[in-house]
Amino acid sequence: MKNRIIPYNPKLKELARQLRQNSTLAEVLLWQKIKNRAYGVQFYRQVPILEYIVNFYCHELMFAIEVDGNSHDHKYEYDADRQAKLEEQGVKFLRLGDHEVKKEMFSVLLKIEETINQLKNVRN
Repeated sequence: MKNRIIPYNPKLKELARQLRQNSTLAEVLLWQKIKNRAYGVQFYRQVPILEYIVNFYCHELMFAIEVDGNSHDHKYEYDADRQAKLEEQGVKFLRLGDHEVKKEMFSVLLKIEETINQLKNVRN
């Protein structure tokens, strides 16, 4: 199946570049584990989709991974609205906590692998 391209606001490209250059520790740690097709699919960092930027995105599976740190503590409604709009486009989400990534990497990677396998089975 060909990757479906979801439109994005081109003005977000520069912000995405800045976010890649200023990643949080949790984002860096997770990126080390999922880059280079580690799970048989390609992830990209800080990807603009619609009017938003997701932390990690796999075009092939339309799968986004979000690492929620302190900046998300008081943004529940915004995050829920953002996720709903992206899910309307067919994007599947996995939300992880910053602390979870730093302290429970093994469990995090199992969740990611399980989600990837489920999404691959749906596609086949």
